[in-house]
Amino acid sequence: MKYDVVVMGGGLAGLMSGIRLTQSGLSCAIVSAGQNALHFSSGSLDLLTHLPNGQVAEKPLEMLDALKEQAPAHPYSLIGKTQVTELAHMAQSILQQAGVHLKGSCEENHYRITPLGHKRMTWLSPESVPTVGLHHKMDVSKIAVVGIEGFLDFQPQMVADELQREGLQATSHYVHLPLLDRLRENPSEFRAVNVARWLDRPENMAQMVAEISPLVTDAEAIFMPACIGLDSDEPLHELQMSLGKPLFLLPTLPPSLLGIRLHEMLLRQFRRQGGIVMPGDKVTAVNCVNGRIESVQTRNHGDISLKAKHFVLATGSFFNNGLVAEFDRVYEPLMQLDLCEISERAKWTNKEFFASQPYMAFGVKTDEKLRAQKEGKAISNLYVAGAVLGGFDPLTQGCGAGVSIISALYAANEIINELSKNKTMQVEVAQ
Repeated sequence: MKYDVVVMGGGLAGLMSGIRLTQSGLSCAIVSAGQNALHFSSGSLDLLTHLPNGQVAEKPLEMLDALKEQAPAHPYSLIGKTQVTELAHMAQSILQQAGVHLKGSCEENHYRITPLGHKRMTWLSPESVPTVGLHHKMDVSKIAVVGIEGFLDFQPQMVADELQREGLQATSHYVHLPLLDRLRENPSEFRAVNVARWLDRPENMAQMVAEISPLVTDAEAIFMPACIGLDSDEPLHELQMSLGKPLFLLPTLPPSLLGIRLHEMLLRQFRRQGGIVMPGDKVTAVNCVNGRIESVQTRNHGDISLKAKHFVLATGSFFNNGLVAEFDRVYEPLMQLDLCEISERAKWTNKEFFASQPYMAFGVKTDEKLRAQKEGKAISNLYVAGAVLGGFDPLTQGCGAGVSIISALYAANEIINELSKNKTMQVEVAQ
């Protein structure tokens, strides 16, 4: 099987690079081993919230020069301020084209309300998630936080208490929905995705409205756990219209409905544009000759190789086994690629639990074009994108999703430009 590009990894970075590549008319296959980190995410996307020294980045694009001074190996620093800015705007456009309705701007971060009621800075958030602008107060002051009886992944009292500390009038309630009694019998099945499969059914809407309405008569807005709208926003919109009040969703513990929705919408867009997905598969061997990959083999295809002109490594970090840590070493398991400088074992972690953890910045070392390196030399047609990259801390710097998206689009553009250049040269030779 032959493609223009093979992408190894079907998470946020793999899908965004695949969408950009197929958008440009290239043939692209994504080899996806299985569930990815998006299923565990809030559905919101961070670009940059803090510099390595702890300084808050309210306007992330304006902080890129300072970031480069403090972290020259950060993927944003390698890509450059101009391109990061262009790619951030491109990302917003691509997400919109894919039908992913998000609010926010790369020009200035905003706050989203977390499942604990706290405010967390971010770049883009689902339209259904409650948000507030920087240095602003929430538009509503009377909020009813409604939980579902027996659903342990969301505690309305904790959310209401935190909102009250912010000066809002928040009350907490539990709603008993008999239609969920079957799920309550097995706590392991009483999760957001399973709940949504019941609540999304049109025949159950009247029961939800009848149960919730008496609890929210004095509220200006309603906060609920994200347990409705698994496949579309229609059930949420219908419930909101029936209640006659703004209704917002807060992400729950994984598996996260909002994260799953984002993944499924990106996956559909990739397929709509002609992309091929190989789910439940994994690259097992790479044929690299003279610093260039010629083909890869996968678990499901046996002796049948996947050939391509270019490859993208987007296998994720430790969570997805894109990186592997043993007691005294960290390595990239597929090709034993060079990694960013890794300190001695005793310095991998910080004793302060909430401090930046050094191991979070471990990852594959690249050249300035994000091409993977092996034994100090760049592999000319292997680009690296997403969490498998080194040089950044996605948690304390608030840039995990942003690095995945920006690096994916950068790698895709490099490939598009390279193939376009080769095609032009071939035409000139033919003439």
